[in-house]
Amino acid sequence: MFIIAEIAQAHEGKIELAHKYIEELGKTGVDAVKFQVHIAEAESSEFEPFRIKMPGPDKSRFDYWKRMEFSLEKWKELKLHCDEVGVEFLASPFSNAAVDLLEQLKVKRYKLGSGEVSNFLILKKICNTGKPLILSSGMSSFEELDSTVDFLKEQKAKFSILQCTTSYPTQPDQYGLNVINELKNRYDVPIGFSDHSANIGTCIAAVALGAEIIEFHAVLDRNSNGPDATSSLEMDEIKELVQAVRNIEIALENPIDKSDNSDYKELKNIFEKSLAVNKDLKKGHLLKFADLEAKKPKGYGINAQDFENVIGKKIKKNLTKWDFLMETDLDLN
Repeated sequence: MFIIAEIAQAHEGKIELAHKYIEELGKTGVDAVKFQVHIAEAESSEFEPFRIKMPGPDKSRFDYWKRMEFSLEKWKELKLHCDEVGVEFLASPFSNAAVDLLEQLKVKRYKLGSGEVSNFLILKKICNTGKPLILSSGMSSFEELDSTVDFLKEQKAKFSILQCTTSYPTQPDQYGLNVINELKNRYDVPIGFSDHSANIGTCIAAVALGAEIIEFHAVLDRNSNGPDATSSLEMDEIKELVQAVRNIEIALENPIDKSDNSDYKELKNIFEKSLAVNKDLKKGHLLKFADLEAKKPKGYGINAQDFENVIGKKIKKNLTKWDFLMETDLDLN
């Protein structure tokens, strides 16, 4: 299981805040901390509209991306910090120029957002690096994904696909958990889940349904101003999620053989029950359903599952209320 916590733009273009995120996420148990690498001139233009207009100095989406940029040296510092706290530095490039920058950082793999699924130019650029690719599928139909998968297979790329719903925050009727297995069956590659629900239960469900990778947005404070803040998990939630996912991972690696319950032999004798009578009964009484009770433990009388075999049978001696019912008490002729 590969767990990715995405910082995205939560650092607000402030290098000190980016380092704080790495430090805090390093304590949660995630496998990777993911950034987005934006080079405004290479990916955007004055015509790009805002997804969410936020308070701040940015007059255009281009200006916003410009403010989110870090220099190569700053990116090297961030990657080194990730190495120091024991998490993988992962990043989504949004231009070929960003791929060039990340190659200088010697990243292990790439993550592409769903807006890049049909951008075969950047796909080719990443394929040329020979490194694995994780691809989000949020805005793509199966028809579009089919084309992209065909292209990646032609390039002999090693890739995985994440089910994702591009909605912030994602509502329960939009999760698309059913798509996880549909993607597995359709493409026969590792499948994961990228979440924007701000709810740890969503990723837990995805893992239980077979996701091999999970990704979610991380934020120090969900009330902050970033575009993804309301769709993100806070640090305590991330710790809880990671622990739950690791437990599910152990469970899935240790399937239970329901045909063998030998480990429960002693407990079964404690918890299962024997037949008893629930009232004083005289010798010669014909037992009825209403005369019977089941009491712990098993083995002190006829097994409770065999109650039908005693109904209508005559008792050979007086029985006192709550006595266990033995086969020797019954006239079986």
